[in-house]
Amino acid sequence: MAGKETLRAGCKIARPVLSTNYCEAHRLKHFDIPKSEENCREKLREYFYRNACVTDLRVIDILVIKGFMNLKEMTHMWQQKGHVMAHWHPTYEPKPCDFVGKFLANLD
Repeated sequence: MAGKETLRAGCKIARPVLSTNYCEAHRLKHFDIPKSEENCREKLREYFYRNACVTDLRVIDILVIKGFMNLKEMTHMWQQKGHVMAHWHPTYEPKPCDFVGKFLANLD
């Protein structure tokens, strides 16, 4: 019993490090990623242009729902920094497999 009372007393005494109340603590959350706001807007624009040719309304609805879910996961901090940075993975160019492609790429 003494352990529970000590724990309760300790929780009442402990103060947050950077914020004065619960609401302020949640406003301070942000991702510490090495990308500017402009880079994030460019990436979002890239995702829109990637799906620009989609004309089926059902597919558009699915893409909008997926985008909303992704945004909600980011704003509620359910995604970690690594998940957010995965959107900026380097582009992959497949290696040529025929003779002429290898010759032009200066590969053996």
